[in-house]
Amino acid sequence: MEAFSFLLPSQVRESSSFFNIGTVVALCVFFALLCACIIIGHLLHGNRWANESITALLLGLCSGVVVLLVSKGQSSRILSFSENLFFLYLLPPIIFNAGFQVKKKQFFKNFTTILLFGVLGTVISFCVISLGVFLLFKKIGLTSLGIKDYLAVGAILSATDSVCTLQVLSQDETPFLYSIVFGEGVVNDATSIVLFNAVQSLDVSNISGLTALKLLGNFLYLFFTSTILGIAAGLLSAYIIKALYFGRHSTDREVALMMLMAYLSYMLAELMNLSGILTVFFCGIVMSHYTWHNVTESSRITTKHAFATISFIAETFIFLYVGMDALDVDKWKSSKASPATSVAVSATFLGLLLVGRAAFVFPIANISNLLKKRESSKIEFRQQFIIWWAGLMRGAVTIALSYSQFSNSTGTTSPDDALMCTSTMIVVLFSTIVFGSITKPLIKAVLLSRHKPNVSDATDLPSLEDLRLLFIENGAESSEQGSNQRKGSNLRLLMTHPHITVHYLWRKFDDKFMRPVFGGRGFVPFVPGSPTEAADESHENNVSDRAVDS
Repeated sequence: MEAFSFLLPSQVRESSSFFNIGTVVALCVFFALLCACIIIGHLLHGNRWANESITALLLGLCSGVVVLLVSKGQSSRILSFSENLFFLYLLPPIIFNAGFQVKKKQFFKNFTTILLFGVLGTVISFCVISLGVFLLFKKIGLTSLGIKDYLAVGAILSATDSVCTLQVLSQDETPFLYSIVFGEGVVNDATSIVLFNAVQSLDVSNISGLTALKLLGNFLYLFFTSTILGIAAGLLSAYIIKALYFGRHSTDREVALMMLMAYLSYMLAELMNLSGILTVFFCGIVMSHYTWHNVTESSRITTKHAFATISFIAETFIFLYVGMDALDVDKWKSSKASPATSVAVSATFLGLLLVGRAAFVFPIANISNLLKKRESSKIEFRQQFIIWWAGLMRGAVTIALSYSQFSNSTGTTSPDDALMCTSTMIVVLFSTIVFGSITKPLIKAVLLSRHKPNVSDATDLPSLEDLRLLFIENGAESSEQGSNQRKGSNLRLLMTHPHITVHYLWRKFDDKFMRPVFGGRGFVPFVPGSPTEAADESHENNVSDRAVDS
């Protein structure tokens, strides 16, 4: 399947010896729409109801209507949706930048909760939605779908929209909720894709008790191998840049190497049938921890803004793309269902979406609270509600999986398959526009109006356990019994305060073994004529002046 597929009215399809005029016209229109999205998003910045994703989606719908009118109902698209374009070119920079910019301390502090929501929660949602579709579709009158289709719908609707989450939640205002919802979204997308692929290879005629164990083993294998691959790619980039020191000749090579190795990690994961989403996400985390500190100061500024810019353009492109593809005349014509049936299917999808997410968010959050001793670290009901609500949005991953299951490249789609595609599109549009527009005001009304900084939100402030850990560690090191008492103290603290103890032990290991090899914070490249050199010279001059004065 080609990455791009341009569909224009026949009157503009002209050829040239160098290029296709229709392709150039389509690209010009699409880039103009991207510019319009950026301008409108800037004008609406700070608006409590709108954001860039909703703006791009609505602008895509409007442009689709214009193309539909110009083509006299023959075509409504400048671009047709392609899974290859989405998964290979648009999604990787978004996920990588999210890992590169994420607050690592907050993310790993809540890593256990994120895994529970992202893995166990997705499986629960998958089961609830699949069972609900199986029971309700027969009452609606859809009888041509098979067991694999029902299971595929469960996997498709379980995939949350990480892209829209980035725009409706603020990492600065609500860091705890941001890390939980976005972290869950990344793991959720990977889990949903694994479940979807497992459904494709499932032999319905031979299902036994070992099938669930095989699925679990397959997921664990994909999760750990994808994570290890991403960490290895990040560490390799850090070691190469630190050892070869590209900055002494060209800072452009540093930036290029970081970008290419990040994308290479994603492609290698896909080549090895692993989860490229998890791989590139953890590659971004490792690069921000090691590689970014090994490059020159100018490269740090360049990479930070370059990654954010590419991610922003890809996000806007996706929602504009989805909005324009929503008015696909061929799919709407192929679906011969009545308006009442279409509404019933879409309403069923939305209802199961709400129930499926509530079936794991509130139970898992309360189970997690029972395991936490400190009241300030527990997830309040208000926060649970926001986590449930913010994860209701569906996006391009859902559409890509839906098209992969119910559509084909030949264009011959059965009426029921076309109905699944159009109903999925309705769910995506409704959840993004309605749920997405309400999320910001909802957060301000439910949380920020009565917001009190605590340990879970103000993560940069040291807690009492942090101070006590340092005190005990210093006391253990200065004691006469030394090693045995220090091991006992570490084990005792690991049992009573696992998150803080693991973080402290990791910092010791990182400073002693990892940073001397892979660089990181504290490793400042020196390049003649750079701001670093000017700062060093200024510091040396100040020191010498003080020495002379004394």
